[in-house]
Amino acid sequence: MPKKSILFTGGGTAGHVMVNLALIPQFLEEKWTINYIGSYDGIEKDLISSIKDVRYYSISTGKLRRYMSLENFKDPFRVLKGIYQAWRILGKVKPDIIFSKGGFVSVPVIMAAKLRGIPTIIHESDMTPGLANKLSIPFTKRVLTTFPETEQYLPAKKTTYVGAIVRDELFAGDATKGYEITNFDEQKPTLLIMGGSAGSQKINKVIRDNLDLLLNTFQIIHICGQGQVDETIEVPGYVQFEYINEELKHIFAMTDYVVSRAGANAIFEFLSLKIPMLLIPLSLAASRGDQIDNAKSFEKQNFARVLDEENLDGTTLYDHLVKLQKHRPIYEDAMRAYDRLESRDQVIALIKKYSQ
Repeated sequence: MPKKSILFTGGGTAGHVMVNLALIPQFLEEKWTINYIGSYDGIEKDLISSIKDVRYYSISTGKLRRYMSLENFKDPFRVLKGIYQAWRILGKVKPDIIFSKGGFVSVPVIMAAKLRGIPTIIHESDMTPGLANKLSIPFTKRVLTTFPETEQYLPAKKTTYVGAIVRDELFAGDATKGYEITNFDEQKPTLLIMGGSAGSQKINKVIRDNLDLLLNTFQIIHICGQGQVDETIEVPGYVQFEYINEELKHIFAMTDYVVSRAGANAIFEFLSLKIPMLLIPLSLAASRGDQIDNAKSFEKQNFARVLDEENLDGTTLYDHLVKLQKHRPIYEDAMRAYDRLESRDQVIALIKKYSQ
């Protein structure tokens, strides 16, 4: 029997890669040939290139901006170049199926796959579909969703609700190792700050401007984004990282509370790990509002507190954290009732079905 082959794509942010990272180990274990198409310099290249037995290919991609920019006139040509590059790569590696997590880089891949007659499956994490996935849907066989509400925005014949796909490795964290990494006190509550893979300058500034107040109650692990570590700050109980990969499971295991953006992949990881969360979604000025929708859904279900970015300052942040701590049992009870679906197995079954 010929060896099966799958190609993954998706990138631009860590959220557009994490689901792929959750699926790849299973296909490696089953001895599939695995290739990945991403951008030249996106975070996906760093995350995927280190995985043994996964071949990474880079292509050109446009940014599909929602605002006026001279770069918008160049993007169609970049996308066309990306389609041609992807078409050549697909002709070379000949995958049986393509799985896309979205992001700008996935659009040329899915269009090229249609030209090659290769079936594709898209996964949409957010409650409302992103622009890249909207452009790709006409060319794909199946669209998988994390939120059941997302089905109303998609073609019914193509859509399957599968729930959240969370990496198994996150459940193997060791809190003791986390305390060794941070040199923190096991008796004091640990607050994890995550501003997304690129970090958040506003969240970073508010945290640093109010360290004295926050450190009275918490010890803080601050994942602040590439190039955003402030090396002038050396305070007991406060550690900074640009990004954490392999050791993140140990950090999660020691975390009592988290302050985070509201990207779907991240918040479903916190939910699955039962970590009470304060969500600060990207504002409409900086996004299409998908994180606001995600956060509202979690707030409604008592999975999280929400603080709008427009209202974010030291006072409001501390006030919300105090209330999160005070009402921790409410959030823990709600999260405990959440039944994590066997989403990964369902997705793998669908990939195998459409690769026949």
